[in-house]
Amino acid sequence: MDVSAPPLTRHHHRRLREIHRSAGWPCHDMLEVELLAAGLLERRLSPEGRETLRVSDAGIRCLAEVFARNKAVRTPHEALVERVAVAMAQAGRLTWRGLMLRVPLARELFDVGPCEPERGVQLSAFDSHAPDLAPGHVWCMACPDVFSVRHTTVEAYLEPVVHEIKVSRADLLGDLRRPAKRAAYLGLASACWYVLGQDAKGRPIAQPEEVPPECGVLQVEGERLWVAREAPRRAMAQLPFHVWMSLARTGPAVRPEDDAQSLL
Repeated sequence: MDVSAPPLTRHHHRRLREIHRSAGWPCHDMLEVELLAAGLLERRLSPEGRETLRVSDAGIRCLAEVFARNKAVRTPHEALVERVAVAMAQAGRLTWRGLMLRVPLARELFDVGPCEPERGVQLSAFDSHAPDLAPGHVWCMACPDVFSVRHTTVEAYLEPVVHEIKVSRADLLGDLRRPAKRAAYLGLASACWYVLGQDAKGRPIAQPEEVPPECGVLQVEGERLWVAREAPRRAMAQLPFHVWMSLARTGPAVRPEDDAQSLL
């Protein structure tokens, strides 16, 4: 019977990356069977009789094509968000992207100008007269680019940090005119950083002194991120329960390549 190879999905590509970066121990599941049938994996038998897997030459070509395709479709903003998220994970922190977190803010902060959803913070549909809300405050939804906490079992040591990514000077200047956004991030974290990308000529889109002093500044230089100004830190005794629930529902953002040892 002629059985055609199944179409490959991101799950197949992830398994290929995991096996390529691991010792190649088999899982004996159907995902593995389909990769073997497609010729992207090869079975190897050691002199002791232990079976391992190896990514074939066709599998290597497949991984290279997927990497090039993914790299091409990412915007500069998405690419820099990923770089920061990976850097935080490599520093031993649990990292999230694309969160929407509820935070109480003083209503007067919204009198400065419009607070548009795409700018990272918006008025929430939650009841502004809730018993746990201070007078003169409203609930808002903040959307930090990168949110991270220390990998610790002591809540007081979490040190939550927000990183806001900017790759356009116009976007940055528009952002800095919205104090509600910074207030929301500072209300969620013990430190807030602005990560400044580069323009088409490789120059920083802004200087550290253009960013308000309550935030730190990271700048891009080639393939590295360097601290242009440290972020002031403040103690946070605990994260609100609704933030914990948002983190639990979403789960840390980890690139598939970073999970390569999970099958060992």
